Amino acid sequence: MKKYKYLDIITVIFVAVLLISNIASTKLAKIGFMVLDGGTILFPLSYIFNDVLTEVYGYKNSRRVIWLGFASALLMSLVLIVVGLLPSADGWNNQDAYMKILGQAPRIVAASLAAYFVGEFANSYILAKMKIKTKGKWLWMRTIGSTLVGELLDSLIFVIIAFAGTIPTNLLIDLIIFNYIFKTSVEVVFTPLTYLIINKLKQKESADYYDLKTNFNPFHLEA
Repeated sequence: MKKYKYLDIITVIFVAVLLISNIASTKLAKIGFMVLDGGTILFPLSYIFNDVLTEVYGYKNSRRVIWLGFASALLMSLVLIVVGLLPSADGWNNQDAYMKILGQAPRIVAASLAAYFVGEFANSYILAKMKIKTKGKWLWMRTIGSTLVGELLDSLIFVIIAFAGTIPTNLLIDLIIFNYIFKTSVEVVFTPLTYLIINKLKQKESADYYDLKTNFNPFHLEA
């Protein structure tokens, strides 16, 4: 595998965004007229980094980073669950607060991991395929188009698994719609910056990968 100068930095930032978003998603917030889970404020950046990874380094490297993020999120969730189950020390009276925020109910963990897995892989796959079809032209169409699909799947899967049956149906629908609108709007707004980052990385890394012979199976973990 070719060694890249900046791939590890992007990987670390990608995983950090994912973990922070997972914790922040425990709060439902209202921003103006929109109802959002707190993780929505930061999580769209993971799709931008996924676009950068796939466009510059190819689907194979993006797949590897997605799996690293998945493993990190799973480990974090399991540790938080185990810590929540441990007996509290004498004099420590914050167990209820811990469980409400960091308790990581299995349902939330399942929702987060399933949505992340499907959404991120859909985004990377579509962008890679569109790059081949467009012969590397119209980057904006590829980044926005792949995000429209990936974020839709992510929003639907996460909200339905995490909250269906626990909140009113109208709030559930609002949460899906507003999450989707906000996330895709972030992609559009950040498109000029995405262009800048991708073009700079292509120059610095001497890389512009086309997935012409790539195995797109997400479970095919080749080196």
